[in-house]
Amino acid sequence: METAIVLDRATKRFGELTAVAALSLEIGRGATVALLGANGAGKSTTVAMLMGLLAPDAGTVSVGGRAPRQAVVEGRIAAMLQDSGLMPGVTAAELVGLARRMYPAPLRVEEALELAGLREVARRRVERMSGGQVQRLKFALVAVAGVDTMLLDEPTRALDVQGRREFWAAMRNCAAAGRTIVFATHYLDEVEENAERVVVLARGRIAADGTPARIREAGGRAVVRFRLPEQAPLPPLPGEVTREHGWATIRTGAPDEVVRRLAACDVDWSDLRVTPPSLDDSFLALTGSAETATAVPEEAHVR
Repeated sequence: METAIVLDRATKRFGELTAVAALSLEIGRGATVALLGANGAGKSTTVAMLMGLLAPDAGTVSVGGRAPRQAVVEGRIAAMLQDSGLMPGVTAAELVGLARRMYPAPLRVEEALELAGLREVARRRVERMSGGQVQRLKFALVAVAGVDTMLLDEPTRALDVQGRREFWAAMRNCAAAGRTIVFATHYLDEVEENAERVVVLARGRIAADGTPARIREAGGRAVVRFRLPEQAPLPPLPGEVTREHGWATIRTGAPDEVVRRLAACDVDWSDLRVTPPSLDDSFLALTGSAETATAVPEEAHVR
């Protein structure tokens, strides 16, 4: 797969604070990748280095084989940053039309508005748009560039549930066209629904890297639950076992083994339920220590 983004031991410091620490990462062209981390994990600093807004203090960063600033000048990358305002007094179509003139091979204004789900409000003035519409308009300003690589830094911050749903519907339209999309977020549901690969950052380092399913497995434990008579004994089971109100609950990294042992025993259990690890639990487990990096094996590392 052709490489769109490469960071090779990229490091960025602000005084005594190391925001990004020797970060090495490759992202293939056409991938949709989430940078997941809590506030202060290094997501925005990484995006700023990819845009050439910040230069690494050590290591290198390249986009499409070029230095980030050169990639921006050539119209190969565009970004939706956290803090950006919009020109008042103009319509959505007028603003997207202005942005279109800044790129060498842009989309048509109508196409960008369609991708962002704004065709019906193209003539609406910016200051009269809802919060969700404003975010989608910011996305349209990126989409109209027609670039190979798009960066979205916390794109749904401060949006309500409906606004977030509308925004990601617009983003998926663009991803379907084969563009490389990298988005930074701390919303776990956005990762599950919109990313094919997740890079978990903690204190400027990679804590885990893989598919959403692999990230769940890497840091979390499954839950096996079933009904059990109060005095009924249990065979030895791998994991943390609790019993309450006629239910037995096992939190375990080996749910298949738990089920096999239950099936082989004579205990009168019923109503078996197996719940896979949650991304929430895995995220907390993986980011609990910045010194411990978890590598997700095999096919999880998409290049």
